[in-house]
Amino acid sequence: MSRPPEPQTSITQTATTQTAASHDVLRLPEFRAMLLAAVCSTLANRAVALTVAYQLYQITKNPLTLGILGLVEAIPALSLALFGGVVADRNDRRRILLLTISVEVICALLFTLYAPHAEFNGIWPMLALIFTLGMARGFSDPALPAFQAQVVPRELLLRASAWRSSAGQAAAISGPALGGVLYASVGAAGAYGVACVLLLVSLACVAYVKPKPKPRFTPGEPIWQSIKEGLAFVVGRQVLVGSMALDLFSVLFGGAVALLPIFASDILKVGPIGLSVLVAAPSVGALAVMLYATRRPPGQNAGRTLLAGVAGFGVSIIVFGLSQNFYLSVAALIAAGLFDGISMVIRSATLQLKAPDHMRGRVNAVSGMFIGASNELGAFESGVAASLLGTARSVWLGGIVTLIVVGVTAYLAPELRAMNLTDIEDDLPTDPTPTLLKSPADIASRL
Repeated sequence: MSRPPEPQTSITQTATTQTAASHDVLRLPEFRAMLLAAVCSTLANRAVALTVAYQLYQITKNPLTLGILGLVEAIPALSLALFGGVVADRNDRRRILLLTISVEVICALLFTLYAPHAEFNGIWPMLALIFTLGMARGFSDPALPAFQAQVVPRELLLRASAWRSSAGQAAAISGPALGGVLYASVGAAGAYGVACVLLLVSLACVAYVKPKPKPRFTPGEPIWQSIKEGLAFVVGRQVLVGSMALDLFSVLFGGAVALLPIFASDILKVGPIGLSVLVAAPSVGALAVMLYATRRPPGQNAGRTLLAGVAGFGVSIIVFGLSQNFYLSVAALIAAGLFDGISMVIRSATLQLKAPDHMRGRVNAVSGMFIGASNELGAFESGVAASLLGTARSVWLGGIVTLIVVGVTAYLAPELRAMNLTDIEDDLPTDPTPTLLKSPADIASRL
């Protein structure tokens, strides 16, 4: 039997307590547990990713191996995302996370046992483990943010989202560094072993959180029908599809990360040390703005702030593409990370606040596919554009295209432009009956 909608707390009733909300959300034991779980899991997965990539390259000495490695994980993760969203919206999300993290623990343990023998026995077992991790991601990526939203009162979701974004960004920065230090000091097996311990901590943190009510759904509804319902929900709301499209096209055309080695080597001539500074610069800017958002999260005029953030990202990329001075280039990348951090915080909060609980798994799955597509296709687009137009020209032209995308989105999506994150109750549907997708023209008209 489907569950009735859960009562929602009015945000307007808590307006007088917002100054203390940043501390209030950290006082929730279950939120702290989920925050630690996410940090440990991200640290472990990023450390494993770097260790596997470095070890495989040391074995094969073939750059193509690294490309294959990325595809082996991305294909199952993206292919299962929509199905994983449906699973997250029909089942106990806590149990899904316990199962997927357990799979990650087993894979890390197998990596630890196999690492000393990989050079003699071949890389295919390692690729099989990466494929398994990709399958686990297909289910955990939609379930994790949906479950995180269930452990926090609705009036604290903005603060919680900012804390999660900040902690996730810090872990994403630290994870590869941790993997590199461990690989150099204790070897690949030791790095995998530490990752296994971190994943066990993450598993224990999720187990600490009490089970939450299962989302309501229509019993007997076909899986494809549920997928279409999720897609229709996203497409039917400008604030969701508009924010996702902004992320997709800004990263697709404005991303320059894949070309940083060329800038460091041929344009700025700063070598590998300078390259490490360039790579770290966007993360520094993003982390700074995310930490600020834990105290002053986006609220009024969030839609305009999102558009301004993506526009600022485009301008920063233009400056970086035109710069031939190392310090100006670093400053431009820090600014790009800062503006991207603003948009990431708002997009994350939008996903949490603008979807009802029974839709969060599917909405996060669609968002994950947008992000995955933008990252994978963005690197490919950068390489093709650089080969056709030249490296610097392709970057600053990409920044200009990003500004055009912002203008077009602002024009086509007035609801996104006027989005306000301080009053969310009007955005949640009172009728769970889905509106089915009709045609590509219908999708375009939703913008």
